Amino acid sequence: MTEKYDLGIVGGGPAGYTAALHAAAKGQKVILFEKEFIGGVCLNKGCIPTKSILKSSQLFSDFNNCESFGVFAEGVSFDWAKITERKNAVVERLRKGLLLAFKNAKIELVNAEAEILDAKTIKSEGNIYPCDKVLCCVGASPKVIKGLEFDHKFLISSDDILNLESLPKSLMIVGSGAIGIEWARIMSNLGVEVTLVELAKNLLPLADIEVSKRVERIFKTRGIKFYTETSVEKIDGHKITLTNGEIVEPEKVLVAVGRVPNVKEKIEGVIYLGDASGEIQLAHFGIKQAIEEIDGIKFEKNLTPSVVYGSPEIAWAGLKEQDLEPESYKKSVVLVSALGKAQCDGETEGFIKLLSQGDKIVGVHIVCEEASALMQQVLIAIQNGITPDKLKEICFAHPTYSEGIFESLFRL
Repeated sequence: MTEKYDLGIVGGGPAGYTAALHAAAKGQKVILFEKEFIGGVCLNKGCIPTKSILKSSQLFSDFNNCESFGVFAEGVSFDWAKITERKNAVVERLRKGLLLAFKNAKIELVNAEAEILDAKTIKSEGNIYPCDKVLCCVGASPKVIKGLEFDHKFLISSDDILNLESLPKSLMIVGSGAIGIEWARIMSNLGVEVTLVELAKNLLPLADIEVSKRVERIFKTRGIKFYTETSVEKIDGHKITLTNGEIVEPEKVLVAVGRVPNVKEKIEGVIYLGDASGEIQLAHFGIKQAIEEIDGIKFEKNLTPSVVYGSPEIAWAGLKEQDLEPESYKKSVVLVSALGKAQCDGETEGFIKLLSQGDKIVGVHIVCEEASALMQQVLIAIQNGITPDKLKEICFAHPTYSEGIFESLFRL
């Protein structure tokens, strides 16, 4: 039996490490168990490494399409090993930063597997750790579906694709959520032939319908082949027959159909945060859950923002048009091509869309360069009930993408 802790946490992802740091800042004695690397899936196998690779792929694509700017780059190439090396360095740098933060906060970090026995007890490597409160932040794993079980060679997961030794010539992606869309963009940027298969009626099915349709248009323009309302019917070697009768023979298949919590059964009294909670599987949602639990700062779960990275970015928050009854709302849509900054940057694809009911903005949906930042501006207004008329009083800088928000206010 060891000494007692104020807070015991199993899992060191965004929810776990945020809870640990905030609790330690309040003077609590904290212990956190992480069997792999601090930072969880987001830092080590998800958000961060994917965005690092995405940036490299976008640079390569930009250099190959820069002549219209009067810039000529000959013999542009990329080194996948170097891209992977940079990705690993970014992850390692951020991981070291977290470890230093833990050390400075005097948080006890146990790099071992742990078992939650009950709401006040954790067991690890034969030792018992009594705690006043226990948080389960064990995350989630790639979902396995029948007929597409991972062999980690041909049928790969979002974990596997981060560690490819070389790029395939062709890739099929099953699922068009954020993971599927981002990897379709990465691989297409790097010259891989991509085919996307989605069971729903539209790509990116959780997005506003106009966003989904714009993504489909962008993919068609860029030569990314996709099939909607389609699934895999049969696999024979590397020959895949789809339910629409099409036959595809990719070098690899990325199965990206979601993730499932790493929780077999919930224990009474234990608090589940992040992906383990079975709610919204986004890092920032887990972070906000942790802050709410430790600091008591509540947040509007239904206003959790979503972002899909790449060019152009895709971001949204609040209600979607398909969520609303006809005639119950107003919408405004400003095309990005109308903005001076977009024309200067050559980033003219997309739109800024606001939805309102009465004198309140209830939804924001953006396909645009800097969409992740633009969406946040509107989200602040939505959550605080700031009316379109009040926002019109703000002076928006020119030329910026934010001007699109200003213009959209006058169309509601």
